Amino acid sequence: MADRLYTSSEADEVLSALRFETKLEKATLARIAFTLSLVKDGAAVSPSPSFSGGELKRPTFIAEDEVFLRTLIAHTYGKREFSEDEFFSNRSIVKNHIDSGAALLAKMFQETGRSGDALIQRLSGLDIFIGRTLLHRTELIMELNNTTKHANSHLAIMGKPGVGKTQFLLKILTDIRIQSNFQTNFIYFDYKGDVVENARFLELARVQPFRLLQGGQCLPINPFILPAYDEHTINVSAREKAESFASINSKLGVVQKGALTEAIRASYAKRASSPTPYPDFPDILEAANAAYEEDGKKDDSLIEVLRDLSDFDLFWRHGTEGAPMDRVSNRTMLIDVHAMPVLKELVAYLVIERLYKEMATLPDSPVTEGRRTIRTILVIDEAHNYLGQKNMFLQRIIREGRSKGVVVFFASQSPNDYQQKFFNFQELLEFTYIFQCDGVAAGSVQDILGCSAKTAKELQTEIARLEPWQVIARSQAKTEDFVKFTAEAFYKSYS
Repeated sequence: MADRLYTSSEADEVLSALRFETKLEKATLARIAFTLSLVKDGAAVSPSPSFSGGELKRPTFIAEDEVFLRTLIAHTYGKREFSEDEFFSNRSIVKNHIDSGAALLAKMFQETGRSGDALIQRLSGLDIFIGRTLLHRTELIMELNNTTKHANSHLAIMGKPGVGKTQFLLKILTDIRIQSNFQTNFIYFDYKGDVVENARFLELARVQPFRLLQGGQCLPINPFILPAYDEHTINVSAREKAESFASINSKLGVVQKGALTEAIRASYAKRASSPTPYPDFPDILEAANAAYEEDGKKDDSLIEVLRDLSDFDLFWRHGTEGAPMDRVSNRTMLIDVHAMPVLKELVAYLVIERLYKEMATLPDSPVTEGRRTIRTILVIDEAHNYLGQKNMFLQRIIREGRSKGVVVFFASQSPNDYQQKFFNFQELLEFTYIFQCDGVAAGSVQDILGCSAKTAKELQTEIARLEPWQVIARSQAKTEDFVKFTAEAFYKSYS
């Protein structure tokens, strides 16, 4: 097993020069070069015949990431096993990509005006390759966190089933995780259950899946944890929970909202002197049942909802092994709700509420050279099931999340889904991608793309006739109303 390799003289010259310009360690630059080449060149990288450059020791380059690096290479090359010489040696895959990637770094350095700071800015940005234009095959890059170009980083992907929108979304998310060195997290609501079965995505993006109502797995989240447990905070939270339930279940009227508010207050009072001063859903159900029995009331839709939440064990409850998550904004997880016959939207609502409450306590996300750090992304699949609800916390995340580094990604079936009278989603979506859709309103297209009414009318028919993987989006050139391109798929980038 080789404990070192030697780069080409050309790569060594580039890495040495960039070390001086960027103040980054040579091994760090080598890892950046390796990653750039692995993404761009893939298995087609040219073998490097030169070994006359600098020495790179195996522990310095690989550190504690050997399993991860082998996994990335395995998926890129489509084979599971590599010999030690193939992995790390003077004739290895790692060396080939370091030497090739150094040339890419040199080109980027030239493009940024030979500025070390500008190069770091470009490298630290979440610049995602999304596809190529249909006519000229020009590469398109989405500069997700570039504050000088974009007002926010909210994104929507629209299209009928089977046209490629989920594969496109998974590619973007995986790129973000890898480019951010896994510092940008996401919470993904999987409505159909197809993403949770994509083992490659879960592995590469380092996602923790939670399969609700499957094998007894629950979310280790308690929706009733508060920053403080004084009377005012509890009362406000109880009223918000009641409004949340009522916004999703139309059967919950004024009387049920009041009953739920009181049951939540009573449950906090019951737990007030315990080491964990927050209730769970069995506590809330017990309090509501006691109040109904005292008043001689029969079970109604509120009791039915609370009973389902308690019996299904969807959330952490007292007696569960281990403590509930202290934070959700620093976790990357996929919440699979497809097996749930009811309560999908309510589960999402409660997690979104928790995310917003955490977001509100965070300091502003730092901006470096015009690139804002994105802390976490809320990903809502089949978003047409959620957009019609008056989810105050989702609206607040969309309005207020920019400065906190919290972003929302939607995947839905049509631009029409974003036309809601109670909230202007279209106005706050910076990145919008339209795959093939049926029955799209011209007004929706105009609002989503920001194009003229004439162009939107002409695009109605074209959108209905798009081929799978073909996308219409806002143009990056101010002289054009839109751009048409072929979307890059997860399975192609990470095969």
